[in-house]
Amino acid sequence: MRDHPRGETTPNSVIWTGRATNRFQWILALVGAGCMALGVELAVDSAWTSGVLPLVMSVVGCIAAGLLVLFGTLAFVHVALEVDAESLEVRCGHIGLPRRRIPLTHVAGADFVPHVTPRHWGGWGYRWRPDKGTAVVVRRGEGVVLRLWDGHTFTITVDNAESAVQVIQDRLRPSTPGRV
Repeated sequence: MRDHPRGETTPNSVIWTGRATNRFQWILALVGAGCMALGVELAVDSAWTSGVLPLVMSVVGCIAAGLLVLFGTLAFVHVALEVDAESLEVRCGHIGLPRRRIPLTHVAGADFVPHVTPRHWGGWGYRWRPDKGTAVVVRRGEGVVLRLWDGHTFTITVDNAESAVQVIQDRLRPSTPGRV
């Protein structure tokens, strides 16, 4: 966590950072790499005796499934949350995609949730459920639930979520409509 002395924040200076990691996702990434390796192995060492079409379908299927699993899991190995003076940004995986930036003016409130589970959201990743809202879930554990002014919610699993909620709530106080 990076804190700035009171009154010394610039609009884009980061006030709080946090992340959550799921090491189990690496195992799934290895499965994806294995599928790709199998596809390459079939293409290189096949006797081609069963015909071209079945072999091409097998090779393409293995490589496509491997790429899907590999990149799908690597995108959600971890999630990073940054809060600055004007917004918060959620980035997933090593290249930061998918990414979502939410201006603090769109946030009505933030709550700490001690138990977020992938099971309640239908699995790991970037999730949407009509009854629950949107979430980025990379592991079981604590999280932040943002209540947005449009009535939606956005949940993020992140370590030290309680301090994230406190920082977000502190940033909301001056700009919350109806407060004096």
